[in-house]
Amino acid sequence: MPFASRWEADQHVKAALAKRATALIADDESVILDNGTTCYSVAQELAGRPLTVLALSLHSAAALASRPGVSVSTPGGPVETDTLALVGSAALAAVLNFRADVAVLGACSAAPEDGLTSTTFEDAELKRAVIAAARRRILVTSAGKLSRTASFRFGDPADLTHLVTTADAPADALHAYRCAGVEVLLAEV
Repeated sequence: MPFASRWEADQHVKAALAKRATALIADDESVILDNGTTCYSVAQELAGRPLTVLALSLHSAAALASRPGVSVSTPGGPVETDTLALVGSAALAAVLNFRADVAVLGACSAAPEDGLTSTTFEDAELKRAVIAAARRRILVTSAGKLSRTASFRFGDPADLTHLVTTADAPADALHAYRCAGVEVLLAEV
């Protein structure tokens, strides 16, 4: 589905998730911000705060840079059409050379029994590097993605420190994340 269509769907949910997730980020921290529409909402919420952010999407980079305060950079390299996600070896190298206090991740799907997954190998490889580069790792996702899976695995629930989702998430999925040591936070929608 095109970025614009995904962005327009459930904007109030994405805004609530972003507000809850950004409360976990302190001023003056370094952040890796993943691509995707929910992470774009996070970028809008972070704009203007004193942070150092490596943005893996031009959409998010533009939102962050729209107000003074954030020191924002992008990795360079190829840009995906429509999503404006930065991909390829340049993005991977930038993440591998960045040490973050926190990473804000999106996922195509995150059913606990199958792990954190993406629809492309390249995206999964980049997300694995993001997990390795950050002290705290926050997955921000809608409830529906907690019962879906995709082809390319990039992590396990235990690779996260926090899960931010909504109260309508499946109870068994939330239980599995908690059992993996993940702090589960529910956004008020």
